[in-house]
Amino acid sequence: MTSEPAYQALFLGAGPQMQCGVGQFTRLLGETIEKLDPGGSTTLTLTRAEGSVGDIWQAVGSARNVVCNFPIVAWKRVMVRPLLAMAMARLRNRRVILLQHEWGGLHWLRRLTYLPALLLADSIVMFSPLVLHELADDPVVGWAARKCVLAPLPPNIEAPTAPADSKLRQRLAAARQDGRLVIGHFGSIYPGKQPNALLNICASLRERGLKPLLVYVGSFIRGIDRVEEDFHARAAELGITDDVIVSGYVASDQEVFGIFSEIDAFCYPLEEGITARRGSILACVQSGRPIIVTGPAEADEFDHHPRFKALIDRGAIVLVPRDANDVAYADKITSALKVATIQPPFDYEGWWRDVAQAVLSQLRPNPSSEISPNSADQTPRSKT
Repeated sequence: MTSEPAYQALFLGAGPQMQCGVGQFTRLLGETIEKLDPGGSTTLTLTRAEGSVGDIWQAVGSARNVVCNFPIVAWKRVMVRPLLAMAMARLRNRRVILLQHEWGGLHWLRRLTYLPALLLADSIVMFSPLVLHELADDPVVGWAARKCVLAPLPPNIEAPTAPADSKLRQRLAAARQDGRLVIGHFGSIYPGKQPNALLNICASLRERGLKPLLVYVGSFIRGIDRVEEDFHARAAELGITDDVIVSGYVASDQEVFGIFSEIDAFCYPLEEGITARRGSILACVQSGRPIIVTGPAEADEFDHHPRFKALIDRGAIVLVPRDANDVAYADKITSALKVATIQPPFDYEGWWRDVAQAVLSQLRPNPSSEISPNSADQTPRSKT
C-alpha cells in the first residue's frame, strides 16, 4: 500500500546560489508558506553537483505538489534538473505549480527554455496582467494562458531597522551637501528597464542647473546584447559620464538601504510602463522617497494587487503619461520633491502572506491539513 506524501509542497531551490532575485523569491515564499502551514513543505536543492535522478524521484514522491520558480537560479545554471523534477512530478501524479515572472521581455532564446516548463505545469502563477497577456498573445504557447492565475508580488527585500554605512553612501551624502540632486535606480540593469532613457532625463535636469547625479544601485545583466557598452557610450555622448554612478553588486540589504537614504528620488522610465511585477520599485517605496515611473499599459494592471494600487493612489509612486518626453519626467521629479508625504508603516510580512495564500490556493491540498487557502477569489484568471 502506498503511503501518503509527507509534505504538501516541494520547492525546487538552488542552495547558496539562491542569492539572485529569482532564488531569493523562492526562498522567501517557501519560508512564508511554512509559517502558514508548519511542517507542510520542504525544499529540494538542485545545483550542478547536487540533485541526482534518485534524489529528485524520492523528493518528488514525498510531496503532493512541486513548486518551481523557473529558472531556479540565474541564467545558464541548473536548467535541466528542475525540468526533470517537473517531468517526474507529472509522471507520479503530483501537481506542478510554475511561477512565471516575465515573458515578452525575455530574449527569444530564453523563452525557448520555458517551453517544457509551460507544458508540464498544471498551474502557472503570474504577477502581472501585462505579462499574462503577452503569453496569451504568443502564437506558439498562447494556449498556456488557460493555466494562469494572478498573484500579488511582494518586494524581495525589507528595509532594515539600522541601515549600514558604505563608501558609496558617504559619497552621495557629500554630493547632496554640495547641492547635487541624487536620482536613484535600483535593481539589475538590462534593456527592458531602458537605462539609457534615464540618462536623457539626467541631461534635461542638468540643463535646468539642478546638478543631477544618477546612481544605479545594481549591476548590468550579462547577455548577448551590448547594454553596458551602449549605456556608457550614451552617457559620454550626453557629456554626463561624471554624473553617473553604477554601484555594482551590493552585499547586504543594510547597505542597500543606507544608499537609499541618500537618494532624493527614484525614476523608472519604462517602455512597457509600470507593472505589478516590479519588485525593485516596491523595495524603493520602503525608503520613503518618491518614485517617478511610467504609467501602466493595462488599465487592470493592479486590480489583483490592492496593496500596490494603494501606493499609487496615495502618491508614493508618481505616474508619468506613457507618451511623455524627458522634460515631463524632469518636471515630475522636481514637483514630487516639493510635496511632503508621510508614508504609513510598510507591512512587509502582510505582502508576503498575500502571495503565499495565492500560491497555496493552487496546491492540491493534504486531506489532513488544517490550512484552507481562501484567496482563490483574489487571483483572477486571464481574461482570454
